[in-house]
Amino acid sequence: MERLTVERPDHLPLIIDRLRVRRDFLSAAKARKWAVPGLVLQARQRRAHEAVPANHARVGFTVTKKVGKSHVRNRVKRRLRAIAAELLPQSGLKGYDYVLIGREGSITRPFPDLKADLLAALTKVHSSSPKSPSKGSGPRPAPM
Repeated sequence: MERLTVERPDHLPLIIDRLRVRRDFLSAAKARKWAVPGLVLQARQRRAHEAVPANHARVGFTVTKKVGKSHVRNRVKRRLRAIAAELLPQSGLKGYDYVLIGREGSITRPFPDLKADLLAALTKVHSSSPKSPSKGSGPRPAPM
């Protein structure tokens, strides 16, 4: 994917690069994530000491073998790359790494729905309020 440049309100362009190193994918996996019907989005804000310029966002794509054979996985990745190229320059944030994980429904999901899924996931991972714990979370009482 070529670098995409779009003027942002703060007059510094957001440049989208690719994640290619396994270590970066693993770091994103430990950060915030949100699952929607068409994909799973993992987003990690990079630390100041990392060697990537501050006005860059990076994106990586992965699809597991559960989704299908190689031609199906490649098609899912192409679809994810297309929506990322369209939406991340406007909705992505500088200094973030994003990983889009294709799901089984990604191949048959209509393209506008995939775009809506990514926008919803971006909104959730960038929301400042962390998810409230669910009713069943927390330590369990010791058995008697």
